[in-house]
Amino acid sequence: MKKHIVHIVFIVLAFVVASCGTSKSMRHQPEIKSFNNTISVVTKQSSTIFYTGNNFLLKNKQNLWELYVEGDPLERGLAIGSLTDSLLKKQEYVFFDRVDVLIPSNFKRNVMMRFLNWYNRKLYLNVDNEYQTEIYGLSQYAPKDLSYIAPSFLRDMYLHGAHDIGHAVQDLALVGCTSFAAWGNKTEDGNLILGRNFDFYVDDAFAKDKIVAFINPKEGYPFMMVTWPGMIGVCSGMNAEGLTLTINASKSKIPLIAKTPISILTREILQYARTIDEAIAIAKKKKVFVSESIMIGSANDNKAVLIEIAPDNLGIFEVSNDNQLVCTNHFQSDALKENKRNRDQIKNSHSQYRFDRMTQLLDKNPIITPQIAVDILRNKEGLNNIPLGFGNDKALNHLLAHHGIVFQPSKRLVWVSASPYQLGEFVCYDLNTIFINRKRNDNIISLEDETRNIPKDPFLETVAYQNYEQFRIENKKMDLFLKKKEKLPSDFIGYYQSLNPDYWVVYYNAGLYFYQNKKYALAQEQFEKALTKEISTLAEKQEITNYLKKIKRKRE
Repeated sequence: MKKHIVHIVFIVLAFVVASCGTSKSMRHQPEIKSFNNTISVVTKQSSTIFYTGNNFLLKNKQNLWELYVEGDPLERGLAIGSLTDSLLKKQEYVFFDRVDVLIPSNFKRNVMMRFLNWYNRKLYLNVDNEYQTEIYGLSQYAPKDLSYIAPSFLRDMYLHGAHDIGHAVQDLALVGCTSFAAWGNKTEDGNLILGRNFDFYVDDAFAKDKIVAFINPKEGYPFMMVTWPGMIGVCSGMNAEGLTLTINASKSKIPLIAKTPISILTREILQYARTIDEAIAIAKKKKVFVSESIMIGSANDNKAVLIEIAPDNLGIFEVSNDNQLVCTNHFQSDALKENKRNRDQIKNSHSQYRFDRMTQLLDKNPIITPQIAVDILRNKEGLNNIPLGFGNDKALNHLLAHHGIVFQPSKRLVWVSASPYQLGEFVCYDLNTIFINRKRNDNIISLEDETRNIPKDPFLETVAYQNYEQFRIENKKMDLFLKKKEKLPSDFIGYYQSLNPDYWVVYYNAGLYFYQNKKYALAQEQFEKALTKEISTLAEKQEITNYLKKIKRKRE
């Protein structure tokens, strides 16, 4: 009852506040008079190659989209929008279709949008005009039929804060990211190597059109990043000065207003910093509204550090007398590590487990090479190589990653994973050649350096992988059966569990099914089997224990 009262209060509050203080933000437009507003004319070279001026978009043989864009903020935005036109529209539809699935009620969606309009009322004051202008340019190609949500420019501004808003309002962990750096006597030549899995997952359709973007701005340093249509912020990237950047979400308190989205802050760092100190200086100038660990690697400094940033604090974590750095989803700096939310994150999530597993694998490999870095990112086992079941959040590779990426900053080399997950070929790009004397070429070809590509994971050719893909299909069916409380076919559970026998979820779901149907002895058997497996979080383990206590009471 109390929960329902809270929901009612929230809905009433949302309608009241939505009309307060939002008029300026709803009418706001960036200052674009000083920029080139020439509309891009796109030429189609083939079904997968498009160009306008010196800018182009192509799909390579690994099915990664490669985007090259240059110019001032408006030129870049218009070029990105015109080149990715159909991809941009598709991505927005995918995102908002997902919202419709999560919030099927028209009334609740309306309340949510009113709330977001109010929540984002100061967003435009916390995003520099340069990035507003770039977003404005690409928003000219956004779907017009989604204007009922918000005008195109505002909607695309909101989307750049979607990760932050979801993280802040729902304390959402869309599965945990893992990253590492190694240098000194930990690498072949003593120079820095970094790797990361970006485990941001909305759904399969969202991850389908990955873009490796190469941005050559009029001001700042040229850089590359891995992104998706419509996203100009940075989650993983490296600039021409050999500065790399990756982000990992951390536990955050719920703020009352949106400020600078993390991906926009990291975009500014990547575009304008060449050293760790310059990156820190930029971070200190910004106010954010969620907590994040930003791993900065620098060829000029030949080391990596963590900028750990929260709405009310900032800490720098740097290893002393060591040659490796690991980051998952909790803070390590003196400024933030004792925070109660951070301690809860370490205790209750799978962040510490993945941290320990990454440390174990780095210790096992005395010298890190790009190939070994890729092997580590693809690792699916738990501590001491115990089987976790495929898809377990405790694995470094839980087979849901948007992308994996490896950097070798001193050589300006980067490897980006092709689908599926981080199992496909890691495609190499050399920033030494990509940004030098770039001219339009009517015979546009891929920017990859094929001679340095790292082959796809042999796991892709195994029965275990085929079973995992089938498991994902059957798991969705199982979720639907449980939601609708329908009767399962007699042979379903056995087949379902055989596809992923080491994964605790297959026994937990079977336990739920038998519990719903009051078959408590069978439910108990399945829950107890689940407890013999490596369960992802303490809360999930406690939930299973609570079901067993309920069963015990019912059977007494």
